[in-house]
Amino acid sequence: MTRRSFPLPLEAAGVIGTWTTDVRAGRSVLDDGAAAAMAGDAGLAGKPLPLDVALGRIHPEDRAWVFDRILRVREEGGPFTAEFRIRGEGGAVRWVLNQGRLPRPGEGRHGHGTYIDTTQRHLAAGSPGSGWDEPDVLEVAADHCIAAREAIDRSGRPMLRLLIDALLLEIGRHLVRRRSH
Repeated sequence: MTRRSFPLPLEAAGVIGTWTTDVRAGRSVLDDGAAAAMAGDAGLAGKPLPLDVALGRIHPEDRAWVFDRILRVREEGGPFTAEFRIRGEGGAVRWVLNQGRLPRPGEGRHGHGTYIDTTQRHLAAGSPGSGWDEPDVLEVAADHCIAAREAIDRSGRPMLRLLIDALLLEIGRHLVRRRSH
């Protein structure tokens, strides 16, 4: 997973990139968009990275709680959703939604997810600290699709994987579009 080219509507909706995590090894592999935004170096795409490198641009005030949540979900498995700030080029602050799923013990080794830029929603809301507490129907659907993707990965059927990836990206696009209005 190195070079990822998203359709223009997904890029316009804020899709930054994707990640795959080897839970046992404690390493994450980012595509080029995720590596540039989250680690600060697109050249790290496709390389197994420790968490502190893969998420090197997380805002210092968000770092502890995000890492705690990730480590907890790595142990237990299941869906993962967190929205936090990152520091971009020149120190600019951006908001990112990280949504994915990690395998439960005995279900496999790899988790998958995506990063979506939600900065515009925060700017429009005028309250940079606001978020949402209850997942909506599309967020629940995304969690189920991530679980289905893991099963499809084990089946070894590339066409099904392509279709579930397209569905996940479309759900993410709708979530971002709805939140930015």
